[in-house]
Amino acid sequence: MSTVRIEPLLHHYRRQKPSHRLPPSKHPLKLSSSFTAFPKKLVVSNGRSFCNFQPPTLSVRAASTDTATVEATEFADAFYKETFPLKRTEVVEGKMIVKLDNGKDAKNWVLTVGCNLPGKWVLHWGVNYVDDVGSEWDQPPSEMRPAGSVSIKDYAIETPLKESLSPVGGDTSHEVKIDVTPNSAIAAINFVLKDEETGAWYQHRGRDFKVPFVGYLQDDDNVVGATRALGAWSVFFFILGTLGKLSNVFVKAETSNSKDQESSSESRDPQQKTMRLEGFYEELPIAKEIAVNHSATVSVRKCPETTKNLLYLETDLPDHAVVHWGVCRDDAKRWEIPAAPHPPETVVFKDKALRTRLQQREDGNGCSGLFTLEEGLAGFLFVFKLNETMWLNCVGNDFYIPLLSSNNSIAVQNEVQSEDAQVPDRSRETNFTAYTDGIINEIRNLVSDISSEKSQRKRSKEAQETILQEIEKLAAEAYSIFRTTVPTLPEEIIAETEKVKVAPAKICSGTGTGFEILCQGFNWESSKSGRWYEELKSKAAELSSLGFTVIWFPPPTDSVSPQGYMPRDLYNMNSRYGNMDELKETVKTFHDAGLKVLGDAVLNHRCAEYQNQNGVWNIFGGRLNWDERAVVADDPHFQGRGNKSSGDSFHAAPNIDHSQDFVRKDIREWLCWLRDDIGYDGWRLDFVRGFWGGYVKDYMDASEPYFAVGEYWDSLSYTYGEMDHNQDAHRQRIVDWINATNGTCGAFDVTTKGILHAALERCEYWRLSDEKGKPPGVLGWWPSRAVTFIENHDTGSTQGHWRFPNKKEMQGYAYILTHPGTPTVFYDHIFSHYQSEIAALISLRNRNKLNCRSRVKITKAERDVYAAIIDEKVAIKIGPGHYEPASGPQNWNKSLEGRDYKVWEAS
Repeated sequence: MSTVRIEPLLHHYRRQKPSHRLPPSKHPLKLSSSFTAFPKKLVVSNGRSFCNFQPPTLSVRAASTDTATVEATEFADAFYKETFPLKRTEVVEGKMIVKLDNGKDAKNWVLTVGCNLPGKWVLHWGVNYVDDVGSEWDQPPSEMRPAGSVSIKDYAIETPLKESLSPVGGDTSHEVKIDVTPNSAIAAINFVLKDEETGAWYQHRGRDFKVPFVGYLQDDDNVVGATRALGAWSVFFFILGTLGKLSNVFVKAETSNSKDQESSSESRDPQQKTMRLEGFYEELPIAKEIAVNHSATVSVRKCPETTKNLLYLETDLPDHAVVHWGVCRDDAKRWEIPAAPHPPETVVFKDKALRTRLQQREDGNGCSGLFTLEEGLAGFLFVFKLNETMWLNCVGNDFYIPLLSSNNSIAVQNEVQSEDAQVPDRSRETNFTAYTDGIINEIRNLVSDISSEKSQRKRSKEAQETILQEIEKLAAEAYSIFRTTVPTLPEEIIAETEKVKVAPAKICSGTGTGFEILCQGFNWESSKSGRWYEELKSKAAELSSLGFTVIWFPPPTDSVSPQGYMPRDLYNMNSRYGNMDELKETVKTFHDAGLKVLGDAVLNHRCAEYQNQNGVWNIFGGRLNWDERAVVADDPHFQGRGNKSSGDSFHAAPNIDHSQDFVRKDIREWLCWLRDDIGYDGWRLDFVRGFWGGYVKDYMDASEPYFAVGEYWDSLSYTYGEMDHNQDAHRQRIVDWINATNGTCGAFDVTTKGILHAALERCEYWRLSDEKGKPPGVLGWWPSRAVTFIENHDTGSTQGHWRFPNKKEMQGYAYILTHPGTPTVFYDHIFSHYQSEIAALISLRNRNKLNCRSRVKITKAERDVYAAIIDEKVAIKIGPGHYEPASGPQNWNKSLEGRDYKVWEAS
């Protein structure tokens, strides 16, 4: 049995062994984001304290350095005590099954895919039709789709695996069953597994699992419903042939029968198509890395006999854990080796640090160590080493423990303690909360001042932009410190009080002024007229009068598909929507009407114009005449010679390798040409899941858009076909992508759309508040980067892949047009019977100066009603239930009312 390692798809994450903290102190030990600690109170090098955690406290009893027992009472007088939650990864093994057998009526076949590993598993799948040339993926017919399936674009389906108890041993397993009719022209089923908890896709270097049903013929001599096709041995070959490196999973494939299969294959006639389709059952050992939570507690006290510092460290990590440690004498945190004595089993590492194996605790749970440290040291620095590749650090930095005397008034990284220095944890927590709240309020007041008329008279436009850029830069930098798999709140990140110097270069915020209201200026059928630009131009004045500030145009380039999302020659602006001159004139007309214009840029993939020597379409034409080097190497269909993809694969066209310098250079120049020659003000970026957000930052820095938004669309979390209340993992993936762009680009808030669907369809309005009483979508975490919407050309229009609940559209618009984020209105809705209601909501938003950073206070989130107050100016309720805003400092006057929604304004 051979073992095949599965690699992550996101190749820009790399585990690195730690290097010592040498001058300058900006270079901490670099570790994988999977192996991170989140401290209750973290002291970092900029002098600020972050993160209030209340982890469980470990009991203090372990073997000391002199083999004596350290009792908890000995550290009752500790002047420092902190508990740090830790997270490591561990491999768990299970089984994956792929099974094909007869259905209940013996006419159909049932394909079963399952596994017994923990996780929220989703099958991402599609079919290949017999007569469909050049396309490996299509959506299956509706009768094949199991309950709970969700359409993805127009080429795939995602179906959650249902949890069940295994009949053998009672273990929990996950599986999904797909009915297959053999005579239905289905040539093959393609699929990959996806874990919703981690967002990981499990496939072999971009290649899909495949179960073929090819070359079949009806056999009148057999039972009705039976077909002739490739035998079970061929089905096994296709499945096993695709198993390999799949993200963070290991697959152990049986190899004992490979020779038999090869000889059997050679003996068969390759043209033979008359074998009976047979069922099969295959079990594949599979393993997955999962996160395991631990904690470590550090206590420091003075030794009354020697006045030295005694540092006691205990953890529930395995007893083979090693502490890689040193000390520093000032705030520069330069690692050095302290004077003896050192704990047992301590070795010197490269004359810069010590490594101490912790001793197993007497109760057998975890390990501990006692460190004796001389006076005059500023701090104790350490990381955990579990093995040669696994290190645990503190959010990308070394753990830092200040060594303070309990009788001195010493500043701890600019935080001054009182003379008795024995501040209880709760007091420190309260003081820290008050401190952070003050910083946050100062930033919010600054933003409010900028938008006030009084401030606008006092400050120049340049000064306002500079301050806003400073705030945005602080938020992006602070968020990058906390970037982990644990949800974060970028809008509430603490900024430094010292003034941050803004680089002379223009910083692109990705949010415009924050007061934008976006209109999607087309639907799926707009290309059919051949003169869409002319039609859209006639509506510029009307859209301006309705209060829109930005309009999103369709893809402008020559394209294989009429809608423009399969681009070919990027510099050819003659499309099904009109020609280049008409495009320029329409852009100018909207500028004259006071609207900014976004171009729809498809950067993930591009259709080739020529075939290579193997007959594969991967040679491009036009001004950007790229070859196979521009295509990612792990695209299974187009034989690219570039590097591996940095994102998910788009199956219908060659996926572009953005790691190539010549590709990025050409795209930067193309975007700048669109800005300068066509007149676009910004971008809507298609299918940004397909490539790393860091490349987007490069493109945004070069093209300097006024506004930019990416389409990061994947499935939400479901259990047994029902949407989970907690969608933090889903919005975290969107926030992570935004952060990878360094905040230069926002993203459509797919999380909010999905939650609105469930809340309105099922009358479960409690879903609109997360566990912390905040909006549950991206707008609850990073509102200035959340572009909210309820419908677009994919989800609605004539495609209807994920249509908003019928006759509840105005509840959706009442929500997004009063809440933070940048709201988007779909073309089909603004030019419908909803226009007057939408216009009234836009007017109310502008009148009250609600913006992408407005504050939301949720006042009610129950089964049949949701209510909130925004910026203390606007109150809203949606749902059939009753709500009236309570009278207080302000009086509330009802401004708008529609079907199951009301809006009030403060007077």
